Amino acid sequence: MTIMLPQTMETGKPSSLDTELTPREIVKELDKYIIGQKDAKKAVAIALRNRYRRRKLPPELADEIAPKNILMIGPTGVGKTEISRRLARLTSSPFLKIEASKFTEVGYVGRDVESMIRDLVRMAVEMVKAEQIELVRDKAERNVEEKILDILLPPPAPRSTPQENEEQKNQFKQTREKLRNQLREGRLEDRMVEIDVKERMNSPFEIFSNAGVEEIGIQIQELIPGLGGKSKRRKMKIKEARDYLFEDEQKRLIDMDQVSRLAIERVEHSGIIFLDEVDKISGRESGHGPEVSREGVQRDLLPIIEGTTVNTRNGLVRTDHILFIGAGAFHVSKPSDLIPELQGRFPIRVELTSLTEEDFIRILTEPQNALIKQYKALMATEGIQVSFTKDAVEEIAAIAVKVNDTNENIGARRLHTVLEKVMEEISFEAPDIKKKKISIDRNYVQKQLKGIIEDQDLSRFIL
Repeated sequence: MTIMLPQTMETGKPSSLDTELTPREIVKELDKYIIGQKDAKKAVAIALRNRYRRRKLPPELADEIAPKNILMIGPTGVGKTEISRRLARLTSSPFLKIEASKFTEVGYVGRDVESMIRDLVRMAVEMVKAEQIELVRDKAERNVEEKILDILLPPPAPRSTPQENEEQKNQFKQTREKLRNQLREGRLEDRMVEIDVKERMNSPFEIFSNAGVEEIGIQIQELIPGLGGKSKRRKMKIKEARDYLFEDEQKRLIDMDQVSRLAIERVEHSGIIFLDEVDKISGRESGHGPEVSREGVQRDLLPIIEGTTVNTRNGLVRTDHILFIGAGAFHVSKPSDLIPELQGRFPIRVELTSLTEEDFIRILTEPQNALIKQYKALMATEGIQVSFTKDAVEEIAAIAVKVNDTNENIGARRLHTVLEKVMEEISFEAPDIKKKKISIDRNYVQKQLKGIIEDQDLSRFIL
């Protein structure tokens, strides 16, 4: 299970718990999910620790210290993305993975580079909003209970004399408490009630610009409250009405202005952007074809990575201290093909190595989310206990390496394909299998894959 560290709601920055993680401890946590790549883990662990160190400095000096962005160089499937994703989860940091090849220079059809900051802010808003919802959940649930009781038992009209009013008040309280107990015991879940429900309008506006179509997700009701959907009376069961009423209470109790402010602070202080396929934009101007915009994309990226202010729907965001992790295979091009200014913004270069057969064996068995553990858990839902012998694991790894060598090398992703073919028959027959304990050995693996491995063309298409 991934460690999710709490955040301080006052500042929107990671709480002091993540400051207790030393670089060595960060690497240890990453080792639970990612095999090998010690250099890359070490680099990201130092980058994370440097954020904590910067926060301990005086503000005037802290502003001068820019994050040491990282450029990961290595073939596909060796763990570049996973290292960055796990690092973000480790600290509950806003994290965005996006391909550099999606961007185009201003004037070409495609996404503009500032859209990644808007996406990151949107994700941070959802993170902070989820945390705020947990803070107000108890109060919202109490308010919903009172609203349901008001619907079930509306307050009575006042009587003519004080004595009658007092008797009526006592009787009302007793009846209400009886209903409250029944409600909490779940005995009224199927009773029909009538509540006001606002019609939901989910289609967002789209803004057309010279940088392409940019969906900003602004709901109509947020722009013009009066047009936010008409309310209408609907009859439904209490268990359904509770969800509608709870959603309304959340909106009422949560201050979205504060959520936006905390989200922006979190993005500015702990945001991580994983910029994949950097090698795809590393070509210089050639004057023909779509490559014309490559250097333009690099120049558009430069101010974002160097530090600028981006206007988002939640407010202005400074990108000075967002950590950028670039990645690419760099088979055809090389990092020196990037424009010099952009090269300088990725001072830390880490080369990730190709995975060996021994690495594949460890990937299949050691991580907390190991593929074999996943398949065992899936089959256990059908009441079947699947076990893999040591020689079966070695054979799966050997076949994956062989297919990577003869075809395109896609790293550890090849294991998914090979293991799926090994488990295909068992997965299909699982509901009808009478034998509840199945042991998979080398012979079974070879039997399932023999025909595919021997046929080169078949291997290329299936594995």
